[in-house]
Amino acid sequence: MRSAHMITEVCVLLACAAAAAPRPQVNATIPVIREKDEGERRIVRGWPGHPDPGETFILKIDPKMGVHRVLSFLRQCIPPGKKIDTHRPPETDEILFLQTGTGRVHLRGSVRVAHAGATVFIPAGTSISVDNLGSDAINLVAIFSAPGFEDFMRDTSVREGEKNVPVSQAEEDAVEKKYSHAVMYQ
Repeated sequence: MRSAHMITEVCVLLACAAAAAPRPQVNATIPVIREKDEGERRIVRGWPGHPDPGETFILKIDPKMGVHRVLSFLRQCIPPGKKIDTHRPPETDEILFLQTGTGRVHLRGSVRVAHAGATVFIPAGTSISVDNLGSDAINLVAIFSAPGFEDFMRDTSVREGEKNVPVSQAEEDAVEKKYSHAVMYQ
């Protein structure tokens, strides 16, 4: 009987110690509401082969914000005559939703004109590009199934209001290598 009582006391002590021990922070999923222009507002830096800085985007939800541990969500504006260069997400599914504008979408060898309200699903490993065909900007939202692309975008942009210095060839090479799991440009 005495040993059963002692085992119970040890179990209670271990349980109390475990409850009191500091726990590692886990990037939890939390509810959030972001209005149209709320989030981390950024401006793309120019880089070799894409010398025109100034395209804007807003990171709305991503792991670094502590909102979700894997999903990323951004809003982007593609001005008339501009495009999303051909790229493929090697390990991540991507969804684009065109809120406004008209674009020519190149998706895994097929080409189709997409209008406001269109949804484009890009499975991991699929090449995608979008050309703005209209006289209005394409406003779109993008959702990524795993983290990585949002950090690539951070490294090739500046926060709104910061000095916008073009990316050097060496920086571009380093960023492309660092994020080759998230995006590969052609």
